[in-house]
Amino acid sequence: MERLDIIKKALEDKKALNIEILDVSEQTSLGDYFVIASCQSAIQVRACVDEVEEKMLDAGIPVKHKEGYQSGSWILLDYGDIIVHVMQQETREFYSIERLWTEAGTARQNSENQE
Repeated sequence: MERLDIIKKALEDKKALNIEILDVSEQTSLGDYFVIASCQSAIQVRACVDEVEEKMLDAGIPVKHKEGYQSGSWILLDYGDIIVHVMQQETREFYSIERLWTEAGTARQNSENQE
């Protein structure tokens, strides 16, 4: 949980909006947690990602993989069991990934209940 706190604080320090932490450990092997945050511009998205990377490196945790930095509309940071999604607000609204993962969890629970 300390790593989640570092990520959340870094995002808050750069004024990211609507920061959500989803426990997806029961739904996927991609990771245990998704951190999702919104920003107002590509510049702010990059600033948030840079801050997360810097604070995590200060804690001795390097990013394993990073995607989307050039476009700046949706940047993904992979820390193994934690996947960080920082997006422009309109991109987040369009893809609504937290809704998709919530629905996936609900669908899985429903299918398990039927068995």
